[in-house]
Amino acid sequence: MARKKRLRTPDEARRELEAQGLTIAGWARANGLRPRHVYDVLSGRNRGKFGTAHDIAVLLGIKTGEAEREAV
Repeated sequence: MARKKRLRTPDEARRELEAQGLTIAGWARANGLRPRHVYDVLSGRNRGKFGTAHDIAVLLGIKTGEAEREAV
């Protein structure tokens, strides 16, 4: 049976970006996303249930599912 990938917490996603030397805004722009939307998902103001917020949560590894785009 396939092993499920462990999901990250928003704090873990922030630390991963930092470890890669990326700012949240820089990662958002590189992925064609609005920085404000990424900040909203990471802060919990938007849970990432639908649309762009869902894609952001999936790309950051916070949520399972499929995103319409690939992370850079």
